[in-house]
Amino acid sequence: MSQEFIVALSTFPDAETARKISRELVENALVACANLVPAVESIYFWKDQVEQSAEVLAIFKLTAARFAEFSSRLRQLHPYDVPEIIRLDVVEGSPDYLRWIGESCSRV
Repeated sequence: MSQEFIVALSTFPDAETARKISRELVENALVACANLVPAVESIYFWKDQVEQSAEVLAIFKLTAARFAEFSSRLRQLHPYDVPEIIRLDVVEGSPDYLRWIGESCSRV
């Protein structure tokens, strides 16, 4: 398989925001799929202090070729000043599933 695939992670302040942004990314074929994981508790350092908040984690599946556009669009849509956008390269996966990601991300 010549295409490269990735998983990208991002957290959101609530399910509604995560759902709305994820839906737009799927509708525009920037990602094949977004899994939303509710009830994530984040502890992090921000503006000189330790913060704690409830968030929703989104796990995005997409092609490496779409990552730059995905990342740019996610930054535009995201409500955070510094949104989490983490790229994880997929080393191996089910050929049928990876083919589906490739087809889904190339339909527009």
